[in-house]
Amino acid sequence: MTLLQLVEWAKTKNRFQTIDDYSSFCEEYLSFIFDGLQAVIVSQNENHYHFFQYREDGNFNVSRPINSNLMISIENFHSAKQDFNYAMQHIQEIKEEPHLRELINKFIYTCQQMIGAALDALPAGKSNKARKINGDLFERYIRLILQNIGIPVHDGVVSVPVIVDDQELFKMSYQHDIIVEESGEVRAIGSVKTSSKDRIDKIFIDKFLYNRLTNAATPHFAVFLNDVQRKGREPHFGVNTTFLTGHFKGYTIKLNPLDGVYYCDLRPNMLIDDILSSQIRSLDVLLTEDIWRFIK
Repeated sequence: MTLLQLVEWAKTKNRFQTIDDYSSFCEEYLSFIFDGLQAVIVSQNENHYHFFQYREDGNFNVSRPINSNLMISIENFHSAKQDFNYAMQHIQEIKEEPHLRELINKFIYTCQQMIGAALDALPAGKSNKARKINGDLFERYIRLILQNIGIPVHDGVVSVPVIVDDQELFKMSYQHDIIVEESGEVRAIGSVKTSSKDRIDKIFIDKFLYNRLTNAATPHFAVFLNDVQRKGREPHFGVNTTFLTGHFKGYTIKLNPLDGVYYCDLRPNMLIDDILSSQIRSLDVLLTEDIWRFIK
């Protein structure tokens, strides 16, 4: 399959309706990059991040940073897909199987990042549209995964009545990426974004306002793919973090902590900082443990 065909596929959101649709695209893209790139550029400051440079058919564009420690190669993709499907079918039984839990993160990361990397081949004037498509597809992917493991989840609007002196004055509407709802009761609310950049404030404030208005303690969680972006000029590319450490800590301590924050690609400070490491986990923790606690 050519790069132009892959880009058209990635742009067509209705071609991603099942988990297998994401896997099929990923496998085709991995086959293409095996020998279809102009170059693979290694990040100058964090060497495990790589950038794909396209040939003329991709406008010689350079992709987003790809974490080579998480990316599954075409040689290993078929067996990884089998293991991933097994893990989805036995999600509550694999808590003590670190290999499968690690593979969950790698598989989701690879499938989603290959969509983003393909869209990076679009001309510069279409980059905003590409980001929107990529974000929408990641939200859908996480919903599909949650539905696949048996979680009653959808996206949409939650209307919250504002009551004063026992009288409803009006309703406030909240649009959410993830609404976990059973028997008409909202059990948990989630936000799904490819990156936390420019979005982290709203997630904390949404939890504060929603729970204050409803007099409830509804869990609010967030799922992010990664928090890195390309910096520098060719060929001296590196990566910058887009994670706002101070904002995250400030809201956690002074407003309210979220009930879970999950990444496929964790930044180093999320593992060693006391506050961050107590709040942020890898995505497998949500799927194997926390989501079941939220719906109890």
